[in-house]
Order: sequence, then structure tokens, then C-alpha cells
Amino acid sequence: MLKNVAALLLDEVHPFELGVLCEVFGLDRSDEGLPVHDFAVVSAEGPVLQTHAGFTISTPHGLDRLEEADLVAVPAGSHFMDREYPEEVLDALRRAVDRGARVLSVCSGAYVLGAAGLLDGRRCTTHWRHTTELARRFPRAVVEPDVLYVDEGPVITSAGTAAGIDACLHLVRQAHGPDVANAIARRMVVPPHRDGGQAQYIKRPLPRTACDTVGGTLTWMERHLDQEMTVEQLAAQAHMSPRTFARRFQQETGTTPYRWLLRQRVLLAQHLLETSDETMDTIAGRTGFGNAAALRHQFVKSLGTTPNAYRRTFRGPVAVSEAA
Repeated sequence: MLKNVAALLLDEVHPFELGVLCEVFGLDRSDEGLPVHDFAVVSAEGPVLQTHAGFTISTPHGLDRLEEADLVAVPAGSHFMDREYPEEVLDALRRAVDRGARVLSVCSGAYVLGAAGLLDGRRCTTHWRHTTELARRFPRAVVEPDVLYVDEGPVITSAGTAAGIDACLHLVRQAHGPDVANAIARRMVVPPHRDGGQAQYIKRPLPRTACDTVGGTLTWMERHLDQEMTVEQLAAQAHMSPRTFARRFQQETGTTPYRWLLRQRVLLAQHLLETSDETMDTIAGRTGFGNAAALRHQFVKSLGTTPNAYRRTFRGPVAVSEAA
């Protein structure tokens, strides 16, 4: 059942994330044969709330409105990572779950659910900038940093900003079927389902490390990503035995030579996909993957999306076909 939806707002709410909830659940599209939700905006901290964009929102609905909701959705807000929440808000969220309702967070709204204890023992996510802090603040939560959203029973958490759209459409798809979700997505001019996860949106420049003994070898590896490399060859480059090199590499970089090299190759592939029109085979050759199939395999494994899909996301449609 998904008929009654309440958006739970706290002070300094972010308008975009609230707007996502209003767009998916708050519009009357009955003229298109789509279901209508009983939607309400609920204030947790008085009838007038400040947004982080400098304007205010007023609503007649207080926390009692949550008692009838099938879904309670918490949009993001400023300073949600380090503020305290009214105990009556946390109690209302816990009661909602206890009576069988679902709760949804968008971006940093996950911190409100965490404060209510609703993330304990559950997989969850938030914006990639805040996942480390979420895991630190709520150590019993199982934080997944590389996904757009997580549906864990009655608790649904989504990553930053537009990932809230993905989570909302997922809930619509579950409750009303794919045709309804697709129709709403079409009206919003967004894809009904996005491939991949938020790993593809994290800006990760080629990392530099303050290495005492393998720094020169790292620089050499970065300049020769298109070449085959073995531990024995790298050890010779560093003038060490293979065993000593592997141990020093792990100590100074926190990973193995293979994993470090693989990450640099994926990073270079991302850069080339964003900034060039080179074919997949050419990019595979320049990044040391050898062929487009190997590039695709490692790209999907690392980022959860294909090279072509990544290129479309960051450059728009291009006339490049991905080799099988």
C-alpha cells in the first residue's frame, strides 16, 4: 500500500530534495490515469521552517499527521550530520516503522533515521561526501557508499540529490507497477531507472602518496599504464626484491600493486571517456586493459556502470559503439 505520504521537514531543509518528494508523490496526475497520493508536508519544528536557500516554508501539519502515513520521507537539510533532533520526531519515526509504514531518507536525511535507531543492523547509504561520517556516527549501520539507494525492508535510504528521484520511483514501481513509474519518470523527463551507483560521480583525481621508497615507482607506473607490469618488473624498477617491494608497497599505499594499478587504469579511462571521442578499443589500449571487453568488465566491476553509459552521463550521446 502506498496511498498516504508525508514529507517530514526540519529546519534548514533543502528545497530540491523536498521538491523531489512533492514532484513524485504530491502532484495530481489522475487525468493521465495515474494514482493520486494523499500527500502532506509536515513540520517537525513549528509551523514555519527556514530553508537553507534563505526562504521559509509554512505548513498546517504537525507530527500527528505522520500517524496515518504509509510512507514518511525525510529530505536533506543543512548540518544534519552534527545536530540533535527532537525526541518526539525520533519517536514518531520509530512508531511509523513499528506499525508497518515505510520510511525514506533523501541524502543527509539518513542522519535523522540513524538518530532514531532505524539504521542499526541495516544496509543504508547517503551522499558520498557523508558516508564516512554516517558510518562513524552510527557504527551499527551497514553503510554502502557506492549505490544510488538501498531498500532494506521498511527503511529506504538514497544518496545525494537526484538519487532521491531514483529511490522514489523505485517505491512507485513496487507499489503501482513499472507502467506507473515509467509514466511519472516521463513527465519528469528523467530515466525510470539509472544504471550504476554514486561511485561514478565521486571526483577522484589520480592520488599522490607521500611514499618514502616506492614513490618513484608509482610515478613510473602512472606514466606506463598501457604496459603490462608484474611485481617482479616493478621490484626491479624500485631496486628491491619482489617480496620486499610487495611489503613496502602495501605499507606505503595501503593496497597491493595490482589493485593500485587497476584503480589508476579505471581513473584514466574515466578521464578519457569524459574528455575525448576515442573508441573503446583505443581507450582500452591506452589504459592497459588491452581490449574493449576487458575494459568493460573492469569498469562495471569498479563503478557499477558500463563505459558507454558513463560517457553518455558525463558527455551526452556520442556516436561510439561499445565492443562486445
